[in-house]
Amino acid sequence: MDTKTPKPSRPPVQIDLALQGGGSHGALTWGVLDRLLEEDWLVIEGISGTSAGAMNAAVLCDGFVRAGPQGARAAMEDFWRQVAEAARWSPLQRTPLDRLMGRWTLDQSPVFIAFELAARMISPYDMNPSAYHPLRDILDRCIDVKRLAASPIKLFITATKVSTGRGRVFRNADICPEVLLASACLPTLFQAIEIEGEAYWDGGYAGNPTITPLVRESNAHDTILVQINPVERQDTPRNASEIHNRLNEVAFNAPLLKELRMIALLRQVADPGQSEGARWAAMRMHRISSPLMLELGYSSKMNAEWEFLCLLRDEGRRQAELFLRQHGDDLGQRSTLDLDTFIDWE
Repeated sequence: MDTKTPKPSRPPVQIDLALQGGGSHGALTWGVLDRLLEEDWLVIEGISGTSAGAMNAAVLCDGFVRAGPQGARAAMEDFWRQVAEAARWSPLQRTPLDRLMGRWTLDQSPVFIAFELAARMISPYDMNPSAYHPLRDILDRCIDVKRLAASPIKLFITATKVSTGRGRVFRNADICPEVLLASACLPTLFQAIEIEGEAYWDGGYAGNPTITPLVRESNAHDTILVQINPVERQDTPRNASEIHNRLNEVAFNAPLLKELRMIALLRQVADPGQSEGARWAAMRMHRISSPLMLELGYSSKMNAEWEFLCLLRDEGRRQAELFLRQHGDDLGQRSTLDLDTFIDWE
């Protein structure tokens, strides 16, 4: 019997992945990763993730160590199934009218409305004194710190130091469930996560995700950004929920846009060679996103129904398939994200 590993369908290309956070919208990233893992010629060198992106990254790496790409795909499905199962008992549910109309929003849910008002007036230290987090037990079951430390894929997880407002990037040997919870810690909902005596909030305030460690510490020269927070919206928000949603998108995209602008500028001025500027300039950037995210507001990030997660997963797979058809041959050759659009401030 021939037990040799099949040869890749084309010459291998090393890639990095940059995964944004966004609550249950991270299931779209699950779908993208699920499709990319089917390509044996794509070699994942490093992953930078924040919030839900950090959890996708850690679960993928854990499964990859256990059983390669198929293990990574199975691990991500198991994680999101557990998220959906836990959400079955959550008071945050769609209204009967929303279900009838096929809307995924929680905007009309009385519990969500009360929850939002309380979060703006009551500290999570008072509202949730026991520091309960619904994902802590799930992460304990889904990842093993020893496997993450041994992973051939480099992990970079960002959280924001409360004391300084600066981001800290955690690497494989440092990553545990508490680090992932810190990366996803929205300060109006959860108590700050303490790690080594330092309090941390959501990494999206400092990098969503952080590109810097991929440039400095990865051998890959192609980074695929999976972006789930829309950069542009044509209509001006009018009601309170729309304004809150757009503020959230702007705040959590700002650090990423600054890094993309820096890459674009360095491409124009960096000298070839071994300088750090040259490494930044040499990074080939790509992006996978979905127009569906323009239709979904902030409240749907808290909707973890299995049907909704599967809808997002399937959309992620479609967008990854579209990217591979249109730009698969560009990987290893040229950028497909037009970085020049990030240079000039309007």
